[in-house]
Amino acid sequence: MKFSRLFIPTTKETPSDATLPSHQFLIRGGFIAQEGAGLYNLLPLGKMVQDNIRAIVKEELDNAGCNEVQLSMVTPYKLWEQSGRSEAMGQEMLRFKDRHQNDFVLSPTNEEAMVTLAKNRAKSYRDLPINLYQINTKFRDEARPRFGLLRGREFLMKDGYSFHSSQEDMVREFDLLEETYKKIFTRLGLDFRVVQADSGAIGGDGSKEFHVLANSGEDTIVVCENCDYGANIEKIFENEEEIDALNELSYEQLQEKDLEQKCSCGGKLYFKKGIEVGHIFQLGTKYSEPLEATFLDENGKTQPFIMATFGIGVSRLIAAVIEQNHDDKGCIWTKSTAPYLVDIIVSNAKKEDELNAGLKIYEELKAAGIKVIIDDRKKERFGFKMGDFELIGFPYAIVVGKNLKDGLVEVVDRKTKEKTEISLDKIVSYIKEIV
Repeated sequence: MKFSRLFIPTTKETPSDATLPSHQFLIRGGFIAQEGAGLYNLLPLGKMVQDNIRAIVKEELDNAGCNEVQLSMVTPYKLWEQSGRSEAMGQEMLRFKDRHQNDFVLSPTNEEAMVTLAKNRAKSYRDLPINLYQINTKFRDEARPRFGLLRGREFLMKDGYSFHSSQEDMVREFDLLEETYKKIFTRLGLDFRVVQADSGAIGGDGSKEFHVLANSGEDTIVVCENCDYGANIEKIFENEEEIDALNELSYEQLQEKDLEQKCSCGGKLYFKKGIEVGHIFQLGTKYSEPLEATFLDENGKTQPFIMATFGIGVSRLIAAVIEQNHDDKGCIWTKSTAPYLVDIIVSNAKKEDELNAGLKIYEELKAAGIKVIIDDRKKERFGFKMGDFELIGFPYAIVVGKNLKDGLVEVVDRKTKEKTEISLDKIVSYIKEIV
């Protein structure tokens, strides 16, 4: 893609309500635009990042044997009454009536709808297990939408639901999806932790959260220095006032506090800040019993499905990547999430030799299957183009400029800021190696 053809409205202005780096840089870098309180439109670059994340999520889930479906975003309210959750979700659940005065909700999650989908379609133990998932829009009417994509009202979520004939098989699938989630977040290039968690309004037991570690994270978690143990502080402390007080502390303040408890392995426990991006639950029969979703077991007896559920905040991950990967100049995308891997910056596109050299590299990189963009703008100075590169956060830049007369271009690593001079005849092979 050429910069001159792509809609990237970067700006120096930071919205007054944008306090987190991801919120600031995603707006300034032309990734998102606010439509209303907690409502954001994805611009071309933002859509590319979300599509990259979605593709990785889908590929790993499909490899694990999950089946993708797509449910209606609108759900009959009676399903929520039948499950007993109609009041538990409170005002976060947006309710409305259609022209026939039937009650509906904009789905904040889809346990009820997915159980109804499987009900009467999986009739025997021979039809089980089944794992159905979707990557679809959700709506939660947050009282205080804030932090951009991290706590919006409308968001893209992957929600999956598995149906089993036994507790043992449900636990097997739960463990499989835990490992699948680890693969997803590893492929996204994130530093994360799996922690024991409270199930909240979803219910069930054996709940685990996946947290991207970030100093600006909203959640406080406890991790072990020696093993993989991690827990949300809600599982460590019983006093709600103490939990609230800890969550209010900054990362720096938490580092000054010591935990008296030791891990079962004997290792020291310490506080971290995290952004919850995934949550998995062992539901049992919490939804299948009230919704009368049953199957016939080996003895011909009617039994309720044993269930688990699995969620990932896909659009939230866009912001989480940047909370973990940024500097004072802007975003630093991981290679698997970046909208483009390479930004070819033509220092002065009015000079035909520079523009032609940049276009030649651009075409060769495209032919090699590398996602590349060329900054061919003629009205913008080199400093402005470099500022956009740093703000947007493409992993690499190739600067075509003053050294062209010597047959050289400069490669800039956005993360390390290292600059390397490479000859024109070797630039494509060099980029292939580093991306």
